[in-house]
Amino acid sequence: MAKQAPGWLILAGLLLQIVSLVPGVNVSRLAGLLLWLAMALLWRTIPTNTRWQAGGLALIGLLLLLLAEMLYRIGFDWSQLFTGNLYVVAMLIGVSFVGLIGRDAGAASDPAIGRTGPTAMLQTWFGVHFLGIVLNLSTIFMIGDRLARQGTLKLPQILALNRGLSSAALWSPFFASMGVVLTLAPELEYSQILIVGFPLALLAGLISTLDLRRQFDLSNVTGFSLSPRSLLMPVMMAGLVMLFYLVITPGLGIVSIITFLMPLTALLSNALLSRHRILQRMGQHVRQRLPMMRGEISLFLAAGLLTLGLSTFIEAMTGGNWTLFARFGVSEAIISLLVIVGTAVMGLHPIIGISVLASTLRLEGSEQTLFGFMALGAWAVGTSVGPLSGINLSLQGRYGTSGYLLMRHNLVYGAVLLSLVVVALWVLGR
Repeated sequence: MAKQAPGWLILAGLLLQIVSLVPGVNVSRLAGLLLWLAMALLWRTIPTNTRWQAGGLALIGLLLLLLAEMLYRIGFDWSQLFTGNLYVVAMLIGVSFVGLIGRDAGAASDPAIGRTGPTAMLQTWFGVHFLGIVLNLSTIFMIGDRLARQGTLKLPQILALNRGLSSAALWSPFFASMGVVLTLAPELEYSQILIVGFPLALLAGLISTLDLRRQFDLSNVTGFSLSPRSLLMPVMMAGLVMLFYLVITPGLGIVSIITFLMPLTALLSNALLSRHRILQRMGQHVRQRLPMMRGEISLFLAAGLLTLGLSTFIEAMTGGNWTLFARFGVSEAIISLLVIVGTAVMGLHPIIGISVLASTLRLEGSEQTLFGFMALGAWAVGTSVGPLSGINLSLQGRYGTSGYLLMRHNLVYGAVLLSLVVVALWVLGR
């Protein structure tokens, strides 16, 4: 029973955060406490690199809060300690329930696998990208495992999985990157992000295919072909989210809507099953799938604590009158982008750089949109190239590859995409 406790604690944290969406009800602090407790129970099983990062971030954040309290007597409300990035973490947990929708965990049940060559790699990119905009990290396992039935995955296939998913960060409202950005810059104009980010993501698919053709002989490399049936579920989910956002619950943000809508949809999609079968599927998800998210959850929670500590300390030290940039324009966005991607190459997840930067800024008006796209671009490039990103860590653990091998083969792709993000920032900031 003790081994099952973390999964149920994560579920309880999600449910409490959903309850907190009701006006006048706020149990977010308890939700955060339960999620941190689950991570404490799972701590020894978290991959070593992620554990070091998460532990370091949480420790630095806590030390900064203690220093702010001891040196400046700010009267910090310690009950807020566990609430950093809680909205994003709850969204990630909620999205995981999409795997319970339909047969074969919501992935393509009869994908066309067998074509080879550059076209097959482009099709694989499209499949991962357009399923991944809703299904997030689980997509690379759904498609990767199907491809692995043909034999051990080859490096071009793994790179296509990596790039297809990471580029979804440029525009998908369901992605963790968007959840972080909407939390840090809640007044950004998503329509502008979509106009710039979606074409750039499609261009990333073309760049990826050309780069793979340059590096490898693809004549015997099989791909995944996305069928209309595979695309139906993500399109329906996106439509539901927008229906709630524009009509049913216009007072809620997209992150909050996704948090409750995904588990609810998963439950309703299983309504025709027997009660025993529903409980069996849900129980299996809670006991097995939710604890497997320990790396992502711990990193996001720790980054939230770091952001809280850093912003509190800086505000206490400066009296709330200091910011890194007097204004956040195109030049500042490009500098920030390069620094965050650079730290990602060195092994830090982009969320760390994004969170630290946000804690030193006071964004106003259109600056929030520019900051938002800078963060999304840094996430898309950084998670594809960074050897310790969640995507690359997952690929390493599942398919036995090396994060540094993926980084080396992604450098040219990452540099080209980074250049295009710089151009997009210039266009967006005009």
